[in-house]
Amino acid sequence: MSDPAERVGSNDEDFDAADLVDDQQDEVSLEKVDLDEVDLADDDSNDADGSAAPDDGLSPVDEDFGEVLFAEQGSGWWPMLIGPVLIGAILLMEALGPGQVHWPVMIIFFIVITGPTYLFITAARTYASVELTDRTLRCGTRRINLADIAKIYPPNTGNDYKDWEKATALGELPAVPRGRKGIGIRMVNGKLAQAWARDVERLRIELTEAHLAVKMGL
Repeated sequence: MSDPAERVGSNDEDFDAADLVDDQQDEVSLEKVDLDEVDLADDDSNDADGSAAPDDGLSPVDEDFGEVLFAEQGSGWWPMLIGPVLIGAILLMEALGPGQVHWPVMIIFFIVITGPTYLFITAARTYASVELTDRTLRCGTRRINLADIAKIYPPNTGNDYKDWEKATALGELPAVPRGRKGIGIRMVNGKLAQAWARDVERLRIELTEAHLAVKMGL
């Protein structure tokens, strides 16, 4: 038979070990809660940064853009006719010839020709289109208020580059799209940019008049 004192001592050791395990579990739980709170805070900040518009000092654009004064679509849909016309001519020659019509080959050619053409036209109509209204200007998918334009620079008729000619183009493209020319503008936040269009002279006239009307409150 064991000594009662030894049994009491062993029970105390068991209690101490159990208490130590409980304390460690509580500490782990608290650390987990703290980490979860930090993760949630980071997620909230990331969501806020991702959903908020960039703070570039420009006013938000109203959903009512106003009356369209000038527009360029970026590209027409007529290049989509090249593939069908070409395939149709080849099919006609094969049908009138002594051989058979190679339908699988024609289908592959049709996809190869029209597929990239469709993607090119869609991209051009998205990122190379221009629209000017009596309140806003859109180049590509970037639309700004005319009230946020502080100055429209005249065309450069000299040999030296102006500062606005080195500025980035409005929109997603890093430079003025090929086949277009830029119009230097300075925003109310002090940044220089280039509006652009194929018919740049007409856009300059319409933009200058619309900008003047906005400044005068007309």
